This record gives sequence, C-alpha cells and structure tokens, in this order.
Amino acid sequence: MKSNRQKMMDGEAYNSRDPELLELYHRARALILAYNTCDSRDLVQRNALLSQLLGKVGKGVWIETPFFCDYGVNIEIGDNTYVNTNCMFLDDNKIIIGKNGLIAPYVQIYTATHPLKASDRLYQEGERTRYHTSTKPVIIGDNVWIGGNSVIFPGVKIGNNVTVGAGSVVTKDIPDDVLAFGNPCQVMREL
Repeated sequence: MKSNRQKMMDGEAYNSRDPELLELYHRARALILAYNTCDSRDLVQRNALLSQLLGKVGKGVWIETPFFCDYGVNIEIGDNTYVNTNCMFLDDNKIIIGKNGLIAPYVQIYTATHPLKASDRLYQEGERTRYHTSTKPVIIGDNVWIGGNSVIFPGVKIGNNVTVGAGSVVTKDIPDDVLAFGNPCQVMREL
C-alpha cells in the first residue's frame, strides 16, 4: 500500500494531514523561520539552511527573504538562480527550476490542485471536513525570467530562455525562446 507521501508525488489523491507529511511540513517551517531570520551577511548559515530545506540547491543560488514553501524537499534550483522576496513555492510535488533563473518578487508556484465541484472536493473525516488534494509537478527551464506577481499553475512546464511578464497567470506550458504574458499567459513573440 502506498504512503500518502508517495500518493502525493504520484499525483494521486492523498491526505495532507498524514503524520509523515505533517512532520515534513513542521520541519520545513522550522528551517524557513531560521532562514527568514538569518542575518543576510551570514552566507555560510544561509547556504547551510537552504541545503537542509531544499531537495537540491545549485552553486550561486540566492533566495531573498522572506521565502515560503510547504515542504522544501521537493524543490530543486539550478546554479546561479535568483529568487526575489516574498515568493511562495507550494511544493506538494516537484518544483524544478533550471540554472540562471530570475524569479521576481511575489511569484507563486503551485503544484497542489483540488476538484472543482465542492461535493468532489470535500469529505468528512470524523468530525473534521477535509479536502481531496492531488498534485502535478512544475518545471522551469534554464535562463528563465518570471516577472513579479506571476502565478504558475500545477503541471506547467516553461521552456528554456523564456521571459514571463509581470502579473501573468501561467496555466499552460510555454515553449523555449519566447516572451509570454497575460491572464491567462500567452506567447506574444519569439525571442
């Protein structure tokens, strides 16, 4: 029988209040608190905390504080990627960001999703109401710039050498070498 963690990573419905997942969540919260309150000059401590929090951290990665995520262990960030302030990465599945990325302030990356119909989304567990949740990974290529206040939906793949304009809502895959923006985000031209 699969664990809820395995179901989560396989994109199947899972219980987000499973003890193993809650422990990962609490572990991440402690590391995020330490990271977000660490002196910005203490590069050794900052890098050590990121290495503990994230699944993979390339050389030269810089993440501004505050930074937020669900578990951390499902996030992989390539060399020389810069993540600006107040970003939220809900890593209930893999979030993979390539090298030389620029992630502007307030970017939100979501991997969790729920059924649209309330009767499919909600269920009772004893006295508590719970939510059916499943996940899809997000993959962002190399040399990508995501503009501020953009939202990236579950399951989206963004190619290499892409610029996503500020305020975009990325609901579908974006191919290599393009400028894309809008709500919903659309390819505007090749670069």
